[in-house]
Amino acid sequence: MGRYAKLSNDNPFSESHFKTLKYQPKFPKRFGCIEDAKAFCRDFFTWYNQDHHHAGIGLMTPDQVHYGQADAVHATRQLVLDGAFSKNPERFVKKPPNPPAKPTAAWINPPIKTANSQA
Repeated sequence: MGRYAKLSNDNPFSESHFKTLKYQPKFPKRFGCIEDAKAFCRDFFTWYNQDHHHAGIGLMTPDQVHYGQADAVHATRQLVLDGAFSKNPERFVKKPPNPPAKPTAAWINPPIKTANSQA
């Protein structure tokens, strides 16, 4: 097994987060000191949560989903797409466009369904 081999108990959310961090164009080869690393991470996490649109959550930011804005964002996107379709329907060959699906739930460890919870 390699040094960074994926283990079966890896957290897919933290793995994805780390990959995004590592491949960030501004990620340095080395940090000068711990304060440099902390400053970089503060800026990175602000960007990641407030500005970075994630494919896995309907191209929304984590903040939009966490703070209950997903329905409003989805509705606004649909209005924009409806307007684009009404102005130029010939651009949409198969059907009117829809925004990416809204996220429903995300779990690191989903609850185990028992006979009592299925009723």
